[in-house]
Amino acid sequence: IKHSCEQSGGGEGVEVVRNEPDVHPQHGPGQLTEKRIYLSSKLPSWAKAFAPRFFYVTEKAWNFYPYTLTGMFISFLPKFSIRIETRFENNNGNNDNVFGDSPTPSDSICFLDILSDPIPEKHYRESEDLSRWRSTKTGRGPLEDGWRDDQEPIMCSYKRVQCSFEIYGFQTRTEEFIHRNIRDILLVGHRQAVAWIDEWHGLSLEEVREYEQEMQEKTNSKVKSSHSSSGSQIASRPVFSRSISVTDERSLKKMGVTTATMSDQTDSLVPPCPVRLNSTPE
Repeated sequence: IKHSCEQSGGGEGVEVVRNEPDVHPQHGPGQLTEKRIYLSSKLPSWAKAFAPRFFYVTEKAWNFYPYTLTGMFISFLPKFSIRIETRFENNNGNNDNVFGDSPTPSDSICFLDILSDPIPEKHYRESEDLSRWRSTKTGRGPLEDGWRDDQEPIMCSYKRVQCSFEIYGFQTRTEEFIHRNIRDILLVGHRQAVAWIDEWHGLSLEEVREYEQEMQEKTNSKVKSSHSSSGSQIASRPVFSRSISVTDERSLKKMGVTTATMSDQTDSLVPPCPVRLNSTPE
C-alpha cells in the first residue's frame, strides 16, 4: 500500500476501490482488495496504438494467507487477463511443487534474489539497498552473498504468473512485456518489504488495517486530484476517434494474409504457459 502511494501522481497510480472481508466462491472467506491501476504513459509505443488515451486495469486480489489469488482485467480488451497465485512458505524456495497440482516446467521458473538481482535504475534507492540496509527493530541486515542458504528466519513468496492476450499480431510481444514488468514490480516490492521492516514489524492486524485506510485515502486523493486537473485540460482539445478491426483467420486468408496458428482458449484466466517466480523477501 505504501509502494502504491509512492507510485501515484500525475494522473496515474493506484486507486483503491475496496478493501474488505469477502467470500470467494472457491476458497471461502478472506480479504478482498479491488484496485484501479492507471498507467497509460507506462505503455510502450506499440501498445499505445490500440489503447485509449486514458484507461485503467482492474485488479482484484483475495488474501487467504498463506495463499493469495490476484486477477487483472481491462474492460475494453476482453481477451486480456493476468492471474497471479501466491503461496508463502518458510523456506528458501526449494519446494518444486508448492501449489500441489503439477510442477512448473524448469525452463519457466525464475528465481528472484532481492539482494543481487538488478532492478530498473529509476527504482534504486540507497536506503533500500539490502547490501547496506540494517533493521533497528530486528537487528537484521545487511544481507551478504549466499544469504539464502544460512539466513534465519527466511520466507519464500512463490508466484505463479499466467497472462493471456489473444489479439492477432500482438500476443507474444504483449505477454513478454507483461512478464518482464511483473518481474520488476515483484522484485522491487519484495526489496521494499524488507527495507521498510521497521515501519511494520510488530503491528497488530488492527493497526495494519488502520495504516491501510490512512494510506488508501492519501493515495486515492493523489490519483483523483490529478484526474480532475487532467480532465479540464482535455476538454479544450479537439475530439478524435480511432478504431481497430481484428478479423478472424479465415477472412485474413481470403485477403491473402498469412496467419499464425492461434489457440481457442475458453478460459482466459488459465493460459497454457505459466511462469513461476520465487522470491525470498525475509
